[in-house]
Amino acid sequence: MQSRVNRTAGGVVVRMIEGVIHCLVIRDRYGQWGLPKGHLEHGENSKQAALREVNEETGLSDLELGLQLGVTDWSFRAKGGVVHKSGTFYLMYSEEGDPMPEFKEGITECVWVPAHEACSKINYQNLHQIVQEAQRVLTGIGRRFKIDGQLKPTLETDDSS
Repeated sequence: MQSRVNRTAGGVVVRMIEGVIHCLVIRDRYGQWGLPKGHLEHGENSKQAALREVNEETGLSDLELGLQLGVTDWSFRAKGGVVHKSGTFYLMYSEEGDPMPEFKEGITECVWVPAHEACSKINYQNLHQIVQEAQRVLTGIGRRFKIDGQLKPTLETDDSS
């Protein structure tokens, strides 16, 4: 049996809405809630792919890339063998624009949910650790800086304490 490895990249997109940090979640072609992500194209690195895929799946173009949050791995059986996928996720900030699901990509809905509720909305267990890391980073930002409706200047700050 043959084994293939597919690399993907995506993001935990955050926005301040009425003083509360929200995360963008999407409903995929399987009817499950998750995070925007997709395959790396030839010559792309994971950061470039993450920004492109989030834009393609949600229509958001005002995206600022932040810290790498982690990598998820999963495998499944497909025609001709086993497929192993690896997904690198980044914290992203979007200040404006209305997310629009990309139906051609199989995305049927995009919704903002309060960050503290994101894990309960997301169906994929392996994404919970990514969202929890985003919450940890955002909590660190909130402790060290007055957010005051603006996350953008603090996203690049590495909270390594």
